[in-house]
Amino acid sequence: MDKTYDSPQAAVDDIGDGASLAVGGFGLCGNPMELISALHAKGVTGLSVVSNNCGVDDWGLGILLADKRIAKMTSSYVGENKEFARQFLSGELEVELTPQGTLAEKLRAGGCGIAAFFTPAGVGTQVAEGGLPQKYNTDGSVAKASEPKETREINGTTYVLEESITTDFGLVHALKGDTHGNLVFDRSARNFNPLAAMAGRVTIAQVEELVQPGELDPDEIHLPGVYVQRVVAVGKDIEKRIEKRTVQPREAYEAQREKMEA
Repeated sequence: MDKTYDSPQAAVDDIGDGASLAVGGFGLCGNPMELISALHAKGVTGLSVVSNNCGVDDWGLGILLADKRIAKMTSSYVGENKEFARQFLSGELEVELTPQGTLAEKLRAGGCGIAAFFTPAGVGTQVAEGGLPQKYNTDGSVAKASEPKETREINGTTYVLEESITTDFGLVHALKGDTHGNLVFDRSARNFNPLAAMAGRVTIAQVEELVQPGELDPDEIHLPGVYVQRVVAVGKDIEKRIEKRTVQPREAYEAQREKMEA
């Protein structure tokens, strides 16, 4: 079955206002930017988005957020986006903060048809006990807070019940993919991209390299095509951002090397 689309625009054409999305990416690594940009250009709004983070002010999901296209975010880390913080604290955005491992399992379990699961993460905190602010009023008071969750003791350990996540669409980025939707991810881009793909009822994958069925070694496939409904080739010449550069200036490096050699 050929699942390829001619362009990112064609691939996201039926995503409408109010849709729910599971979006891959880890920080700025592995963001499906061509799909996000096409969705931004389409003008959809009122989106409910599940993603590890919301990009930064001018990249990733941040471009949708900046134009107030996102109504609700379910994330585990949002610390690098100032506009995200502003919208949340001013009551413009609903936010459901979730422990990172729990979020990953919510997506995976949803893709496997598992309705809910018990986890020790969050026990004894507002994650389990409720009261975690999800939406503020304009005056700074809490308009909506999380509800308490069921807990259960199993073999002497307390666990909290977490419901799984499925969404209308999944948007992911892969290094390689074939026309049947089998995908290969590159290093850190493998974080959350396979999970977002599993959770989407209709998953769209942008791939840097598109190959024919049989060209991928079955042992190197990270996600089978059963989870992917649409594939669009975007090429290797696409912009990739680095969230935080941790390398030192070349002059300092050379000075340090000379000192060590001496």
